[in-house]
Amino acid sequence: MITELQVPSDIRFLAVVENWLLSSLEVELGDSVDWPRQSNRFRLVLAEAYSNVIRHAHRDRPELPVIVRLELLQSDIRLEIWDQGEGYAMNDYDPPKPEDKQENGYGWLIMNRLMDRVDYKLQVDGRNCLKLEASLPPQES
Repeated sequence: MITELQVPSDIRFLAVVENWLLSSLEVELGDSVDWPRQSNRFRLVLAEAYSNVIRHAHRDRPELPVIVRLELLQSDIRLEIWDQGEGYAMNDYDPPKPEDKQENGYGWLIMNRLMDRVDYKLQVDGRNCLKLEASLPPQES
């Protein structure tokens, strides 16, 4: 299954994007997945990725759309977040240290802890792509 959603760069659409993602996964996977645990995982990852596009990539251009693409093959999920901003050079990323009590910069750490693979590509056909991948464990009996 492959599905895609295009939404405005507006935080008010976060609930729309979350509902689309979780409903799509639930329809396709049914009872084969522990939904309370997995839905919280994907909700947090999606909120971080989508809000970063709004706050950073499209900060000065809210008219630009955000494209969210979901691909599901059995229990393997690929979620892509596409933006048209300047992008972020990951080699400039310095992970925050808890002792510094830094307010920002934790998103990349959160996404990497919750997903199996995280990849960010700058300027693919004029857009940037954050790719989040995970293999879902089967529902425990």
